[in-house]
Amino acid sequence: MIRINLRSFRDFFSSASAGGIILIICLVVSLAVANSPLGPGFEQFLAREVGYSSEHLALRYPILLWVNDGLMAIFFLLVGLEIKRELVEGELSSFGKAALPVFAAIGGMLVPAGIYALMNQGTDVASGWGIPMATDIAFAIGILSLLGSRVPLSLKVFLTALAIVDDLGAILVIAVFYSTEMHLSYLLYAAGVFALLLVFNRLGVKNIVLYLVPGVFMWYFIHHSGVHATIAGVLTALTLPTTPGAEESPLEKLEHALTKPVNFLIMPIFALVNTNIAFEAGMVEGLFSGLGMGIVLGLFVGKPLGIMLLSWLSVKAGISSLPQGVAWKQVLGLSLLAGIGFTMSIFVALLSFDNPAYQTEAKFSILVASFLSGLAGYILLRLFAKWSIAPQVQV
Repeated sequence: MIRINLRSFRDFFSSASAGGIILIICLVVSLAVANSPLGPGFEQFLAREVGYSSEHLALRYPILLWVNDGLMAIFFLLVGLEIKRELVEGELSSFGKAALPVFAAIGGMLVPAGIYALMNQGTDVASGWGIPMATDIAFAIGILSLLGSRVPLSLKVFLTALAIVDDLGAILVIAVFYSTEMHLSYLLYAAGVFALLLVFNRLGVKNIVLYLVPGVFMWYFIHHSGVHATIAGVLTALTLPTTPGAEESPLEKLEHALTKPVNFLIMPIFALVNTNIAFEAGMVEGLFSGLGMGIVLGLFVGKPLGIMLLSWLSVKAGISSLPQGVAWKQVLGLSLLAGIGFTMSIFVALLSFDNPAYQTEAKFSILVASFLSGLAGYILLRLFAKWSIAPQVQV
């Protein structure tokens, strides 16, 4: 019996849906704690400062900041590794492969941002336009994986490629629009470390440690430069060597080593500390404010609208084609799943607002929009799976 249970436990953590399920559990636990007598104590714990600080070294920060700037840098390191692998040998390695997910992702970023911007132009929350642009790859892939063989593998590959391009867009938005006052000296130090890593790459250095240790220093310099520190993870990832061959490269080794810690530890921790929302009177009404409606409509309506529109235009123009075995109705279900913002949207919300009230309202709106998007996408794809999978639809 114990052997069977252990095998089931291992099988669960090996499944593609496990990360999404654990995130849901952490979300529920965090909400439960925030709305219990433990809530104030948990807030105090997150505000406790840990680390070391001296005249020449500043590394003492609240636990919440260590999670959002430190642990999330590792998350972005993994995202950067995935982006580079896809660019070198995956679904983004050629124009023909990349065209559809790139156009879909662009539409899925521009339309939600436009909806939010139109609804909040000239207000105190106008800076939050980047919030509904993001897709939570773990949640979206997790829910899609719950459908198993009901959806073609090519649809899962398409969603993964779309989400990776979406992540790249989010990284650029964070770096350009959500950075604070710049400190040129620290940026130059970070640029020097990045140049060193590029030299290692050109020399064929394959020892992963020789990339990660300088990457930590680059994180420190970027953190103090005014650019958000998580960008250091992406820059480090882009310097890791990889090849399109069958032999496992240093990049692929690190990616495999980080996947489970990120999915089963770092992202759950992020969910625990950032979704501890204490429900208060007026929260539901807040969904109908410019901030709330901008996020909900951006994710639940703008995401699928943008993805479908630019996907259709790119296919109609002959620039791209639908994946084999995928019909437009399935792209619609997938585009709804892309409206699950959660982790990345909450991350951008924290960068957008200093006002805790705005942060809480944004988090609640993200949760509602992500729930609606996930439920609608799952139901539609499950219903469509009952029909025979049509060949590629001509438009």
